Amino acid sequence: MKNYDIEVQVKTQFVPDQSAPELNRYVFAYTITIKNKGSVSAKLLNRHWIITDALGNIQEVKGMGVVGEQPYLKPGEGFQYTSGTVLETPVGSMEGSYQMIADDETEFSAIIPAFTLSKPHALH
Repeated sequence: MKNYDIEVQVKTQFVPDQSAPELNRYVFAYTITIKNKGSVSAKLLNRHWIITDALGNIQEVKGMGVVGEQPYLKPGEGFQYTSGTVLETPVGSMEGSYQMIADDETEFSAIIPAFTLSKPHALH
């Protein structure tokens, strides 16, 4: 029985030295860990992000791979990378998916659950 299961974990951090709150510029870094929990090797083809700030402004980002790479993950293997985004508000959220292709040519999505981007002390 073939099993397609990509786990996505996220850690976020506010980047104060690149942010300018007086200009409504809030920079966040996020570190993503992707792990193949399935039974079939798979390659990450594309990413699709939906980034929403506290005002409801939405940025949609689509592109090939992540950080210039299209990682190939055998069962049990993982891949980690750090990227970033800029919001106009001190709080926002991101969610999305990775389009994957397995060795047997099956295409599937790895869902990235919504996570919060927040400047320290912005949420009470």
